[in-house]
Amino acid sequence: MTEKNYSYSTKKPAKVFFISAILVTLFVLWGALSPGSLNRAAEHALGWMITNFGWFYMLITAFFVLFVIFLSISPYGKLRLGKPSDRPEYSWTSWIGMLFAAGIGVGFVFWGIAEPVLYYLDTPVGYIPETREAALAGLRYGSYHWSLHPWAIFSIVGLTLAYVQFRKDRPALISSAFYPLLGDKINGWAGRTIDILAVLATCTGVATTFGLSAMQITGGLSHIFPIPNNALTQIVIIIIVTFLFMFSAAKGLNKGIKVLSNINLVIAGLFLIFVIIVGPTLFIAESFVTTLGGYISNVVPMSLTLTPFSESEWLGTNTIFFWAWHISWAPFMGLFIARISRGRTIREFMAGVLIVPSLLAIIWFTTFGGTALNLEMNGNSGIAGLVTDNVELALFATLEQLPLSGVTSILAMLLILIFFITSADSASYVLGAMTSRGSLNPLMSVKLIWGFLIAGSASVLLLSGGGGLGALQTASIIAALPFSFIMILMIVSMLRMFRKNWKMDRKNKRIERLNFAKEEFREELFDDVKEEIYEEIKEDMYEEIKEEIIEELDQEKNQMVRNK
Repeated sequence: MTEKNYSYSTKKPAKVFFISAILVTLFVLWGALSPGSLNRAAEHALGWMITNFGWFYMLITAFFVLFVIFLSISPYGKLRLGKPSDRPEYSWTSWIGMLFAAGIGVGFVFWGIAEPVLYYLDTPVGYIPETREAALAGLRYGSYHWSLHPWAIFSIVGLTLAYVQFRKDRPALISSAFYPLLGDKINGWAGRTIDILAVLATCTGVATTFGLSAMQITGGLSHIFPIPNNALTQIVIIIIVTFLFMFSAAKGLNKGIKVLSNINLVIAGLFLIFVIIVGPTLFIAESFVTTLGGYISNVVPMSLTLTPFSESEWLGTNTIFFWAWHISWAPFMGLFIARISRGRTIREFMAGVLIVPSLLAIIWFTTFGGTALNLEMNGNSGIAGLVTDNVELALFATLEQLPLSGVTSILAMLLILIFFITSADSASYVLGAMTSRGSLNPLMSVKLIWGFLIAGSASVLLLSGGGGLGALQTASIIAALPFSFIMILMIVSMLRMFRKNWKMDRKNKRIERLNFAKEEFREELFDDVKEEIYEEIKEDMYEEIKEEIIEELDQEKNQMVRNK
């Protein structure tokens, strides 16, 4: 493989930028001009996909989890995402904070209460709604949708791209992962097609998050202040966030996203601790232990269970929906995680990307979802009815039942706002890199164009009505299908690279050990020979000096005799 030094140099936008930007614009215009037809087409495609490929999504995500666990405990886990001398660019805390702020934190805040409460009312197959078992199932399935499976999906893309970027010196492109399989063909239309599919999946997924964030902020504002909860308010929020994101993007990755991520990590941590303390603390602790145990003991059945003997659509509208949505997010999350993970070993990478977020997901869902369920089951909070009608109000309706609700609601909106900004910043950075020949420092103008396109996508579809945002969300799920096959090929490519480099590293280590042993032997041999030579020289010198002294004494003696 020809290796070139990867560079942070800025590169001009590639053909992928113009093609994908035009396609995104046409898609948005379709949603703006004819939201009904877009919605019908998307829902028809979604129904077909779930009916025919629901089993595939369940199986492939379970395989992804098994694969990354195998990878972390295998000898490949010692390989480094970069050159052998590379070390992590960011501290552990900053790294974890940036993982959440990249966009997944929005999902935690939005669904942390909504999912457990919704599943308490609309249960998985085999549970009776509004019972203790339904509440436990709600917490378990909510945690399940945001723990190992999504992070396994993200880690596969992130790991592959980090390795090809920093170990193989390939550009920051999805197509770079296929160099071991396609060779120089990735520089042609084969590679461009892969990158365009990745860009389209990323755009639809990120625009959905924009819409969810705007809906939740607007819902919070309307819950606290006399502000209408409508599309116009959501557009104003998106415009404000877009300008804030531009300021963050201008600061760059180290000063923009990193600083905001650290701030958000502190706010999220304080927010979590506050709810644990003032909420039903004992209930939360018991729910965490029960949910963790239920998750561990049921993760295999949950991962490999479909409903062929019932007409239930629950899995299709929930679990399969989330798996597909996470896969559509994988190009964005993967490229961003790769960018911030240089220098870490594969084992360390897996610990940070897989285990820590999974534990935090269970803690978050049992804290917020458990609090809401406790209020709903032991009182007349009205949270369940509110979540059914306006899911974006779930968090604020729950906070209203706790002390200092005015302060915590504002803090929650600040948390969502910063997540929103960092999502926009990181998304524009990733899309900029993907459409600028893999440059790790894309042009500011390219990042801003993508920021405006994503914001415009969410805004137009929110205004279009008739399920505009739902159509885009559905489109992001559909976009996951082709990308799931790309991920399978990524794994094949990844294993080929790892096997080759592992053998090379083992060979280099054997050579190093052999050279070290040779050097040690050489030094020992030199010391032994030196000592023998020293002794021989010492004896020879002693005899010579002895003879010279005797000779000199004889001469002096003879001289004295002559003088007499």
